[in-house]
Amino acid sequence: MSTVFKLIQGQTPILISMPHTSSCIPAALAARMHPYAQSSPDTDWLITQLYAFAPQMGLGILQPEYARYVIDLNRPQNDENLYPGANSTGLIPLSTFDQRPIYLEGHEPDTDELKQRIHTYWQPYHQALKSEIARLKSKFGLAIVFDAHSIASRVPRFFEGSLPDLNLGTAQGQSCALELQTALEKIIEHSTYTWASNARFQGGYITRAYGDPEQQVHTVQLELSQATYMDEETGSWMPGKTARIQPVLHHLLKTILDWSTHQSP
Repeated sequence: MSTVFKLIQGQTPILISMPHTSSCIPAALAARMHPYAQSSPDTDWLITQLYAFAPQMGLGILQPEYARYVIDLNRPQNDENLYPGANSTGLIPLSTFDQRPIYLEGHEPDTDELKQRIHTYWQPYHQALKSEIARLKSKFGLAIVFDAHSIASRVPRFFEGSLPDLNLGTAQGQSCALELQTALEKIIEHSTYTWASNARFQGGYITRAYGDPEQQVHTVQLELSQATYMDEETGSWMPGKTARIQPVLHHLLKTILDWSTHQSP
């Protein structure tokens, strides 16, 4: 059993990847960070709880044991900026979303440490992702990765004003079948939430690297505004908000599941 990720295999062609759910930082590493960074403030908070219904639908779940400050699993190994020209955080983030330094002066990771973290944390997660995609495709004839994320509603570093509630990303239609993208957009459009498709969030590394519709591997990213399910000031779970957003998430995943059934050989 891996100590750097947790995989729950499902009974359907769908795998939910949650690369930013953990806030855990090894103690020796946290000691090199500023106190405000040790709590992993840029975590995709409470996503596991938000999608708690997914295993009952037969959906698989893959998530890491460690925080994005250890290594960002949704960035490429070569640390290429996924949004050229835009302000972004890297494979090993050196600053928080509000642009404060993560590491104490003189304690930043060097090139050797970067390679070690790729080997220890990044590669095992992505090998598990590749293996699970292969298993699903072998069993069902296709595989669908739903990359689940959330972010604060306001992050001036990345976007102006407030982020739409639901942000769908399919690498500008390259990572999944157009029919599937259109079906998901219709659900979001008819909800009570603000939304965008392939705007600020077009899909990170996982969406772009693994989506290959011609080979029956489809990937979709959903970036949720944290204002849809939590109190952003206190970081607490809001049952009333959750009761509104969870049916929308369930509808999206049910639509993907129904679509996959009609695509299977």
